[in-house]
Amino acid sequence: MHFQSQAAQIQNGAYALLDSLVRHGVQHIFGYPGGAILPIYDELYFWEQVGLMRHILVRHEQGAAHAADAYARSTGRVGVCFATSGPGATNLVSGIATAHLDSVPMVAVTGQVGRSFIGTDAFQEVDIFGITLPIVKHSYVLRDPRDIARIVAEAFYIAQHGRPGPVLIDIPKDVGLEEFIYTPVSPGKVTLPGCLPMTSIGSRQIINAASLIRKSRQPLMYIGGGAVISNSCEEILELAESFYIPVTTTLMGKGSFNENHSLSLGMLGMHGTAYANFAVSECDLLIALGARFDDRVTGKLDEFACNAQVIHVDIDPAEVGKNRVPQVAIVGDIKEVLKRTLFYLKQDVFEEQETPKEKTNAWLKRLNQWKKIYPLLIPSKEGRLSPQEVISKISSYAPNAFYSTDVGQHQMWSAQFVKTIHRRWLSSAGLGTMGYGLPAAIGAQIAHPTEMVICISGDASFQMNLQELATISQYNLPVKIIIINNQWQGMVRQWQEAFHQGRYSHSNMSKGSPNFSQLAEAFGIKGVTIRHSVDMESIIPNLLALKDAVLIDCQVVENENCYPMVAPGKSNAQMLGIEKLPTDLSELQNS
Repeated sequence: MHFQSQAAQIQNGAYALLDSLVRHGVQHIFGYPGGAILPIYDELYFWEQVGLMRHILVRHEQGAAHAADAYARSTGRVGVCFATSGPGATNLVSGIATAHLDSVPMVAVTGQVGRSFIGTDAFQEVDIFGITLPIVKHSYVLRDPRDIARIVAEAFYIAQHGRPGPVLIDIPKDVGLEEFIYTPVSPGKVTLPGCLPMTSIGSRQIINAASLIRKSRQPLMYIGGGAVISNSCEEILELAESFYIPVTTTLMGKGSFNENHSLSLGMLGMHGTAYANFAVSECDLLIALGARFDDRVTGKLDEFACNAQVIHVDIDPAEVGKNRVPQVAIVGDIKEVLKRTLFYLKQDVFEEQETPKEKTNAWLKRLNQWKKIYPLLIPSKEGRLSPQEVISKISSYAPNAFYSTDVGQHQMWSAQFVKTIHRRWLSSAGLGTMGYGLPAAIGAQIAHPTEMVICISGDASFQMNLQELATISQYNLPVKIIIINNQWQGMVRQWQEAFHQGRYSHSNMSKGSPNFSQLAEAFGIKGVTIRHSVDMESIIPNLLALKDAVLIDCQVVENENCYPMVAPGKSNAQMLGIEKLPTDLSELQNS
C-alpha cells in the first residue's frame, strides 16, 4: 500500500524513505539506479504510479547532483538526488562539493552494500561517508531501518538550517528491504542538540551599523549569495534607495539587486566592472551582506576596501572576520538584520545637517562618471560573432529567463551582460565546476516547467556533461542551449596568454570536438549553427520562442579575452584590459 498514513504500520526501509521524502514536500528526485539502491527504486516504481513522486533519469550521477542543486537554488527548497553504491556514489562527489561551496540545500541518498558486507571490499563498496566528510554539513550511514524517518527529518532540517548545505544519507541494500513497524516523523519534529540555534541579534550592533551608515559619504553595499538565500531583495532595495547607497554583487549575489537600477554597479572582483572595483577601492563604508571576502572578489586582500570601515552581516559566524576584521560584526539572517537596521535608521533620533541624498551626491556623481568612462564593451568583429554580443543579445531577448552557466570566459561574460533577477542565476561559483550548466538547466526546467530556461555554455565545458542531452530529450524539456564556441578552453587560453608567455599547453579544443548542432539532432533536439552577427537578429529570437529544446552553436571569434581582469596579487583598482587606466584614482576624481 503506497500512501501516506499517520498510523504505525509494517513496511520496509525503502517505503519509509519514500514516505518520509514525500512528507517533506519532495516532488522530484534526480538519479540513476544500480544494484545497491535497487530496493529503493523498486519501491519508487509504486510511488510514481500513484503520482506522489517523479523521478528524473539522468545519464550520469554528476548530472543528478547538479540538477538537484539548481532545483534548490531556483526554488529555495531542498534538492534530492539518488545514486547507487561505489562509482554511482563517487560520481556525485563533484556535485556535492559544488553545493557545499555555494551553500545549496541538498540531500543526496546513496545505496550501499549490505550491512554484513561493509568493510570487506565487497563489489561496488566505497566509504562514501568518509569520502564526502569535508564537503557536507552532515552525513549518515543507516544501520537500522527504524531510524529512517528520524534521519530524513534531521537531514532536511540540517540542509536548510542556518547556512544551507548538502547532507548525505548512505543506505545499505538490506536496510531498504528489511520490514519493521514504521512510524512517520513529521517535518521539523526532531531534536538536534548539536545543531546550534540561531543567536539573537544584539541591538547594540544594529545601532552601531545604523550609525556608520548615517555618517558615511561614500558607502557601498557588497552583496553575496547569502542575500539570495535569505530572500532579502526587498530590504536591500529599500536600504539602497532610502540612503542612496550604490550596490555591487558577487557572482553568487547576482539577482539580489536589479542590475538595471541606477544604483547598480554590477559585479565586482576579478572580472567585475571597472566602476565596481574603483568603488570598492574608494568607499569609506563597505556593507558586506552574505559575502565571504573571497579571493576572486578581493584581489590583494590588504588593499581591498582599505579606506573603508566594514559592516559584515552573515548567518555563519565562521565567515565573519575570517578574511577581513569588520568594525561591526553581525551574525544573523540578513533579512531580519536589514529590517531592524532600517527601523533604527528611520527613527528621528539623529541630528542631521544633510539629507542622505545630499551626503552621497558627490559620490554617486563620481560613480556615474566612471560608468561613462569605463563601460562594459561589446567589440565589433566585422560581421563575425563576438561572445559579448551573443550574450548581451540573449539577455535582452529573454530578460526574465532562468540562466544557468558553465565555467570559464562565457561565465564571466554572462555575469557581466546578463541582467537577471532573484533566484534566476544558476552558476557554480565557489568550486567552478565545468559541466554544471546543462544539468543545472534540467533541474531549473523541472522545477519551473512553464518558464524559459537558458543554458549558456562553452564548447569545452559543454563536453563535460553533454550526455544530459538525452535527459532533455526523454522528458521533452524546452531548454535553450547557447554554446559560446571559440574552440578553446577560453579562460585557460587567456591565462596562458597573459601569464605564461603564450604557451598554449593542451587548451585548444578544435581537434576532436563534435559538430554540436548535429550532435543535438542525434538526440532528437533541434540544432542550429550561427557564425555571423547578421544571423543574431533574424534567427535567435525565433529559436527562443520555440516550445521545444534547441541548441544554438555560436561560433564566435577565437581569441577574444574577458576584460576587465584583476591579475593575481593585484588590487582591484589595477585591472587589465582598461584602456588608458589612470595610475592613481585621484586622476579619476579630478577628471
